[in-house]
Amino acid sequence: MASLIGERPAQALWRDYLELTKPKVVVLMLITSLVGMFLATRAGVPWTVLVFGNLGIALCAGGAAAVNHVVDRRIDAVMARTHKRPLAEGRVSPAAALTFALLLALLGQALLLTFTNQLTAWLTLASLLGYAVVYTGFLKRATPQNIVIGGLAGAAPPLLGWTAATGHVSAEPLLLVLIIFAWTPPHFWALAIHRKEEYAKADIPMLPVTHGEHYTKVHILLYTFALLAVSLLPYVIHMSGVLYLVCALALGARFLQWAVVLYRGTRPHAAINTFKYSIWYLFLLFIALLVDHYLLLNL
Repeated sequence: MASLIGERPAQALWRDYLELTKPKVVVLMLITSLVGMFLATRAGVPWTVLVFGNLGIALCAGGAAAVNHVVDRRIDAVMARTHKRPLAEGRVSPAAALTFALLLALLGQALLLTFTNQLTAWLTLASLLGYAVVYTGFLKRATPQNIVIGGLAGAAPPLLGWTAATGHVSAEPLLLVLIIFAWTPPHFWALAIHRKEEYAKADIPMLPVTHGEHYTKVHILLYTFALLAVSLLPYVIHMSGVLYLVCALALGARFLQWAVVLYRGTRPHAAINTFKYSIWYLFLLFIALLVDHYLLLNL
């Protein structure tokens, strides 16, 4: 809280700057980026693209996350989930965090321009600005549909991985983007239900705050149905095989089961458990897509 009341911030540690990048979120993004890369080519991904392309994407994502910390520092200070973040507690100043974000973004863009291509660099920059400026700076406080509209920025990594490996956009990576886009609302709204009182205290118009829990649960259920349908499209367009189809059906059915449990309110902590499962769902779905891809190549 020191930065909010004018006191000198406590000495920042390297862990504080690492936390600014939201490393767990970035790791999940990189998994989808890697899958996009490996799905894009049968010849293999050059090691320079594999290493420096993903590093560039990660640095830009970390820079966007650091901006999010700066913009949300007053909100973070009043929420139990985030009140110990570096800016909320004053361990890092806003100026230092913004400088750090700018350095990450510039280094990430330099790596992408050097080791991948201009298309990937521009798309990554658009994703960075979409999350850090459009979503964090405006949508998050403007509309309960913030997650839906802003979800495109977070859905970009598989497209970025694909363009890094190929230099062009095609239907397949856009389908992967669509999967993450459909996944984002039930993922975040489940957390929003669990943290409803905190979002209300912070005056953030999340859907459970503005329209109530029942309305939100209905929409989680509807989006989960949509996600299940969208997740089958890679098989429909022959992008994947039977292994992926089975995994997508099984993982989607389990997600749908959690959405139904949440809707009915029959179990305690259903919202946070749905949120946690959604993370595993996306991770396992993309791994299944990758494994299926290489099985098809070896047949």
